[in-house]
Amino acid sequence: MTPLAITLAIGAFFAALALVMTIINLRAYQPPPSVPTRDVPGDAPPVVSVCIPARNEERNLEACARAALACVGLPVEVLVYDDQSTDSTPRILASLAAHDPRVRAVPTLPLPEGWNGKQHACWRMSQHARGEWLFFTDADVRLSPDSLLRCVSAAAAGNLGLLSAFPRQIVVSAGERLLVPMIFFILLSYLPFPRMRRTNDPSASAGCGQFLLVRRDAYDASGGHQTCHDSMHDGVKLPRAVRRAGFKTDLVDGVSLATCRMYASTPEAWRGFAKNAFEGLGSVTLLVVITVIHMLGHVLPWAVLPVLAAKSAGPSPEHPLAVFSFAGFAVAFNLLQRFLILSRTGAPRWLAVFHPIAVVAMTAVQWHSLLLYASGKRQWRGRTMGRPAPASAN
Repeated sequence: MTPLAITLAIGAFFAALALVMTIINLRAYQPPPSVPTRDVPGDAPPVVSVCIPARNEERNLEACARAALACVGLPVEVLVYDDQSTDSTPRILASLAAHDPRVRAVPTLPLPEGWNGKQHACWRMSQHARGEWLFFTDADVRLSPDSLLRCVSAAAAGNLGLLSAFPRQIVVSAGERLLVPMIFFILLSYLPFPRMRRTNDPSASAGCGQFLLVRRDAYDASGGHQTCHDSMHDGVKLPRAVRRAGFKTDLVDGVSLATCRMYASTPEAWRGFAKNAFEGLGSVTLLVVITVIHMLGHVLPWAVLPVLAAKSAGPSPEHPLAVFSFAGFAVAFNLLQRFLILSRTGAPRWLAVFHPIAVVAMTAVQWHSLLLYASGKRQWRGRTMGRPAPASAN
């Protein structure tokens, strides 16, 4: 075979591997079962403390808090930390607290040196929470009424210290449609869910910072958000800390549990992913390996097929069968994988045809994120965050 045919054969193998992994993972990646409100775990329903960090969240805070207050089956308190907002967030929070005693504003303190704003807000709320379960979410998340009941019941049944979920992501702009669904592509392509549940290895865990339900004793034993105080990725770091403390964690399909429009425009989506995309990987070596896999298995075959088609239509058609076959198989595997993922996660299925563009866009974001991380210039919500301190060995 020619070098191009060999390269495309390797790419087709990578594409097939990702498809197989996704099929296996989708069987395991299920939502928590529905629970009748009368079947609340335990003799008395446990209190859930919903913790919402809010920095300039005037467009989101009220809807987020009201959705949490509307949750059924369990008593809920809503804690909000106004992280030095300069918009109408303080006024909205005061109005919410005045109209419902279940809403409490946690006193704001200056951001300590070395802390990320969100992690400090979550840590402050954890100190004031009264619940047996702590639920950390973002202001742009909208919970369904039975979400907390289903998750607390599933976590109690599985003796979990932490349960996380990825909400259904609302995407509107072109950049959102390209980048946001890639979260699920990366998750389902590379995290083996069966191993995640067989082992308590911290490196095999995963979570989403939009939806983190933690048992109080597990949170305290793990050190909570103190363990990731300088991170922009508590969705990765907190599950690992809980596992290191000896508790089990799990990740479930959250499409029926909550919705979220993570970013409101293409530039915001780029900046949002660039702030922590590399930190989620955590290794330059891993970034290089994933980049090579993506270029060979998810971009090159799409570039080759039109060239082959053009040559075949010419006056002297060429039929490099091996090249055409390997490229065609890779593209077919890509399309099927993305169609399955988009169908499950509630995103438009037609986005599958833009798969190579989305892969290139996310790869560019990851490398940009590395540059920001290495230079200590990651920014979000008007703050600059340097590199996190090296992780502890234990």
